[in-house]
Amino acid sequence: MSKADMHGFTLAELLISLAVLAVIATFTIPKILQAQQGQQYNAAAKEVAGMISAAFQQYRLSNQVTASMVAGDLTPYFNYVAVDTSRTIDNKYGSTTSSCNVSGGGCLVLHNGGVLRYNGSTLAGTNATNALEFIFDPDGVQTDSTTDSPGKSVNFFLYSTGMLTSRENTLPNTAASGNTYGSSSIADPPWFSW
Repeated sequence: MSKADMHGFTLAELLISLAVLAVIATFTIPKILQAQQGQQYNAAAKEVAGMISAAFQQYRLSNQVTASMVAGDLTPYFNYVAVDTSRTIDNKYGSTTSSCNVSGGGCLVLHNGGVLRYNGSTLAGTNATNALEFIFDPDGVQTDSTTDSPGKSVNFFLYSTGMLTSRENTLPNTAASGNTYGSSSIADPPWFSW
């Protein structure tokens, strides 16, 4: 093969190829990073769900579940770093923010970097639809005050029977924190799935 038969890419062809790759990377990399962050949030939320369920089981071994039970009764059974009452975190998907400065409760800063918020409301009964409500913010900070940012919190409902659900999976007429929720209430954040 002679030098005359050998063809390479011209500078213009290389620059066009690089430009096309840059455009593809511009649209692909953020989506990959967002999906990875969503998976991290989901893993942390599942860890917290397991912690809430295990704490309730531990509580039931030495205490009777009564209508006056509060979410704070489970605190000794949680694995957390600190209690914080001054922080503002993202609230559930569809809402804005939530303050940790609540009567009879606060927020637990967890080892995974997230924050678990609970309040002082009682279980208010031991029927199958009575529940305690927990709000888990996976990044532990208030990202913004919009209702649908990527780091929104997921709500967990711990029923008097020991069942734990997320907001999207609540039983009809679930009573928690003095409110009644239905199964068609505000959805779970897009990053969360069981």
